[in-house]
Amino acid sequence: MTYETILYQETGPIGTITLNRPDDGNMFNVTMCHEIRDCIETIRRETRTRVVVLTGAGNQFFCVGGRKDGMEDTMLYAGTLPTLEMYEAIDKLQKPVIASVNGFAVGGGNVLQMVCDCTIAKKSAIFRQVGPMVGSFDAGYGTWYLEDLVGKKKAKEIWYRNPKITADEALALGLINKVVADEDLAEETQKFALEIAARGSFALASIKAAFNARHGGVSGLSRMAHDLLLRSYLESDEAHELADAFSARREPDAGKFGS
Repeated sequence: MTYETILYQETGPIGTITLNRPDDGNMFNVTMCHEIRDCIETIRRETRTRVVVLTGAGNQFFCVGGRKDGMEDTMLYAGTLPTLEMYEAIDKLQKPVIASVNGFAVGGGNVLQMVCDCTIAKKSAIFRQVGPMVGSFDAGYGTWYLEDLVGKKKAKEIWYRNPKITADEALALGLINKVVADEDLAEETQKFALEIAARGSFALASIKAAFNARHGGVSGLSRMAHDLLLRSYLESDEAHELADAFSARREPDAGKFGS
């Protein structure tokens, strides 16, 4: 797969998406948002990849938010930076996504790492929410997910005061999972991902769906019921008996129900 603003590479069971705009802080633009979404949707439809790593190009920036260039001058969708396309794609992907934070994770970049299932960061990484300082805000994923990670009071402080948070502070807050030496980030991320990839894929998908159902409402519950349970039911004796009975215009054999 080739893209304009991201890179994608598979190494065994690990797929790595790299935000590839290092000269502009790996900031989102409309194209990147859609390319990340499309890449994840492609990964979703295959079974080679069991874990996805999301990182930034270079050694200074993971991602420092988004640019609204190139959008229509409208209050409708065409005038809104489509960051939700990325967040929703990560949520409904049945595979764990690990953020490998290789530098500044600011604004939408910090929200992106929060949406990922786990985060490993190099020691010099910095995390920050800056919306109210720069005329922006994230009143969805950026607030709810942050509250889940660090608690309501701390989440409000992070959004109201916009402090810079070091990797060690982020770890202590529960904002991320692990801190490693700068030079070890790639190696430690690979180890982290391979350990998860060795677990049962269906079990991990079920666990992720259960976590996401809490926030996802009908969409979250449907991802569990439809994506994980429906096919197994369609292959059951009960489903076959009901389908056969309907086709043959006969009463189904209830003795086959629940088997």
